Amino acid sequence: MITKYGFTTIGIVFVLALILIFIAVITNNQQIKIGLIVLSIFILVFTLNFFRDPERSAPINDNYVYSPADGKVMLIKKVLPNRFLNEECWQISVFMSPLNVHVNRIPVSGKVTYLNYVKGKYLMAFNDKADLENERNEIGIESKNGKVFFTQVAGFIARRIVSELKLNQDVKQSERFGMIKFGSRVDVIVPTKWKVKVKKDENVKAGETILFECENEN
Repeated sequence: MITKYGFTTIGIVFVLALILIFIAVITNNQQIKIGLIVLSIFILVFTLNFFRDPERSAPINDNYVYSPADGKVMLIKKVLPNRFLNEECWQISVFMSPLNVHVNRIPVSGKVTYLNYVKGKYLMAFNDKADLENERNEIGIESKNGKVFFTQVAGFIARRIVSELKLNQDVKQSERFGMIKFGSRVDVIVPTKWKVKVKKDENVKAGETILFECENEN
């Protein structure tokens, strides 16, 4: 399955691939011909792979916060956020490589009560300051067990954040809501009453891997 967020990009790449193949057909240089054909196939396969959107079937559970993104856990730390949440919290950062699935999913069911798109820099995604200085889309959800805050963070290469969320929208855990094109990271921040369920460098899947579990309900 291919995500709807990639239809325009795939169309452009498909036309580019056709142009390269046409040039390959009319050229007399065998090495150039083979090179152009290989290049056109590579960029088309890479693009289709990037925009793949597999189904996920994890059950909805209000006591869990699922990962919003596929990737690797690059950071687990305690923080004191200065927006949406104003208490000591856990932050888990998930780094997405160009080979990961990039469709983002809602980490917990509830209502979107905070949305803030911040224009910023394009530092490398694994930079310690990327979550505060890079261009990003900040999202806050009021869930059954309290506030959950997460951000789509642009990176050095990934400079296109897609999100369909609206303020006061009711959302369900694991449903698709957007993507970050061509790599970057997602940060998830929750109060310390939630228990961390993953380890640094662990590979996670959007809508399936549990990042946090609530130890006590409100």
